[in-house]
Amino acid sequence: MIEVKNVTKKYANITAVDNISFNVSDGEIVGFLGQNGAGKTTTMNMITGFIEPNEGQIIVNGYDISKKPKKAKKHIGYMPEGVPLYTELTVKEFVTYMAELKLLKGKEKKENIKDVITKTGLSEVENKLIKNLSRGYKQRVSLAGALVGNPDVIILDEPTVGLDPKQITEIRSLIKNLRKKHTVILSSHILSEVSQICDRVIIINHGKIVAIDTPENLENKTKEKNTIILTVEDPNKNMDNLKTVIPKIEDIKLLKDNQDNTKQYAVTSSNEVDLRKILFEVLPKQEITIFELKKAESTLEDAFIKLIDSNKEYDKNEENKGGKN
Repeated sequence: MIEVKNVTKKYANITAVDNISFNVSDGEIVGFLGQNGAGKTTTMNMITGFIEPNEGQIIVNGYDISKKPKKAKKHIGYMPEGVPLYTELTVKEFVTYMAELKLLKGKEKKENIKDVITKTGLSEVENKLIKNLSRGYKQRVSLAGALVGNPDVIILDEPTVGLDPKQITEIRSLIKNLRKKHTVILSSHILSEVSQICDRVIIINHGKIVAIDTPENLENKTKEKNTIILTVEDPNKNMDNLKTVIPKIEDIKLLKDNQDNTKQYAVTSSNEVDLRKILFEVLPKQEITIFELKKAESTLEDAFIKLIDSNKEYDKNEENKGGKN
């Protein structure tokens, strides 16, 4: 569906995107994850044909976006960051205008406008001026504009920025439903958003791709330690000697000293060791009562931070090498 091959974009002495390559398959929701200024928006602008790369090739549904832009762009719907809309138009007038830009005519145009307005939950406000709508509804209008013409590929740049929690949930639900008929690429700096919506994640930092994988695999790959969250009652303070009793424990950290005389600990071992069964067997013998025992889950945030930090360290080492030569 989408092929990005060795793409680079430079502005004067700044390399915004540095030799990146990736593929997106039909029906996937793929997220660009990165800090502000990482290169997410620049990459999306190149995929849409809004700007051209200095090097490399971008293929959309078999068409090179630089060589056959009109044919490639017919397959793309784009929701830019910041919700740029014609606010003096009504919702229906704006969607109609977008349909005309995409050269829809007659019955097809009329049916498509109605379908898009319904799909994005805008039926109740279709005759209202866009300037009088809430931020959440304006996001829906922008999304409706991207969906006009039923493009195969939908590109969404920071689709939930500035929304309240309820509006974020609604927009995320709309995006999830798009996978039934569309391939979706979205950019975000919100970790939970990418984790909840996307099938795969592309982490980008300083214009370079740091990792490409599913959220789950990224979490697992960057997890070094196995941590158990343990809440116990320990009147004899035997937890202090537990590392001696269970040599596979690498660290015990007190997290909470609760008012009900229980304490919560983080008990850590190497990633290859699952301590849960051992703790269930040993703690009662040590006169330690277990109130709760659960495995601490790694998050996409943990993976993101580790990968970004690793990339920074790599860049630093490369700079040092360059300075020595």
